[in-house]
Amino acid sequence: MKLRTGDPWMSAIDYSRSLHGLSINLLVASIEPAVRFGTEVIGAEAVYSDPDFAVMVYAGQEWMLHADHTYEAHPHAMRTHDAGARGAGLEIRIHGRSPDEAARAATALGCEILTPPADKAHGMRETYILDPDGYTWVVDEYIGPPGK
Repeated sequence: MKLRTGDPWMSAIDYSRSLHGLSINLLVASIEPAVRFGTEVIGAEAVYSDPDFAVMVYAGQEWMLHADHTYEAHPHAMRTHDAGARGAGLEIRIHGRSPDEAARAATALGCEILTPPADKAHGMRETYILDPDGYTWVVDEYIGPPGK
């Protein structure tokens, strides 16, 4: 079932043709909170968004969001709903964004901070954040070797 009215920013055929390499598609309960998380917490741009589908981009990397209702007749939807936490075992890593800024924005949206921003031995400062659908996002930035 589609909720969109009107025409999308490009046809599904043209968008499909533009895809190459690895692509990420996150199934979400509702597009609007997922887009808001992407723009406010991650610092991504919403290239396109409607009630069914969105395209997000951060640092030249693109991913898709599909609302659950667009997959209602697809076998994958049943696995998603039966699995419990969405994306269990998956970390979506965003490099080059301040984890402190991301954690503040996530807190303002009521998202759960799994681990607050912290400096790590591998030269990164990072935070783990759960988005409104339960996906784990790790926002980090390189800070250099410890003690330097």
